[in-house]
Amino acid sequence: MIVVAGAGAFGTALAVALGAERRAVTLWARDVGEMAERRQNARYLPGADLPETVTVTADRDVFTRAEVVLLAVPMQVLGGFVEVNAAFFGGKWLVACCKGMDMATLQGPSAVIRARCADAQIAVLTGPSFAADIARGLPTALTLAGADEALQAQLSTPSLRLYRSADVVGAELGGALKNVMAIAAGVVMGAGLGDSARAALMTRGFAEMQRFALAKGARAETLAGLSGLGDLILTCTSAQSRNFRFGQAMGQEAEFDPTITVEGAATAVAVAKIAQRDGIEMPITQMIAALMAQEITLRQAIQALMSRPLKEE
Repeated sequence: MIVVAGAGAFGTALAVALGAERRAVTLWARDVGEMAERRQNARYLPGADLPETVTVTADRDVFTRAEVVLLAVPMQVLGGFVEVNAAFFGGKWLVACCKGMDMATLQGPSAVIRARCADAQIAVLTGPSFAADIARGLPTALTLAGADEALQAQLSTPSLRLYRSADVVGAELGGALKNVMAIAAGVVMGAGLGDSARAALMTRGFAEMQRFALAKGARAETLAGLSGLGDLILTCTSAQSRNFRFGQAMGQEAEFDPTITVEGAATAVAVAKIAQRDGIEMPITQMIAALMAQEITLRQAIQALMSRPLKEE
């Protein structure tokens, strides 16, 4: 049995997609509320009906019967969630479906899980996707890192195509760092700098992603794949991206809904700390972190990036 832990938009979409294939899926949430009765997650994924094969529950005992647990909880609560439920998770496949870095430990999802449940089998699901597209059954391709062929087959559907990768570090960092660049792209568009500036930002942002990831042991081809470049293109060019909308609000110097989870914000702060500590050049990430901390103004951030030394690409 597959259990999806976390009934946000992405977790709900995964449950819908897998349940549509007549697979037994349980969607776990702390508060199932009207979702179990109305068979729809009106708050996070309105319009997507839950298939009959999807069971909705708030009972943690369901984890004991699971073969696979998809951890679709926010990155910053992942560690606490796994720690509280570690007794249920031993020996099972735990698939991290969140993107980013833990602010407290400066670790990615797999390391956070391993530190709290060492005997679990750990994989990472990441790549270019919007929850609404997955729930509608639109073609989507993702990276499943650290998994075997059996898990790949179990989680794939005709519309949700999963590609395996052995490079867990690269897959995690691609998914985390692209969120920072999506914020930066949003800033560019919100400030009215135009599509040409966004294209330049994405290009230099990708180089920055590669520089950091390779320094941490990732493979270049992973960053050039779905979990890196593919996800970067999607989130930097669509208003469906929460990170892009957050950056757009920053560029417009407008307020942003504080109840919306923006994983790239925490990731920017964490990566900026690591980059400074390890001597990795990350100008875009540093500027986003400084902007969020109100250490610099929007005008100063733009001027700083545009006045960097001229050099070969």
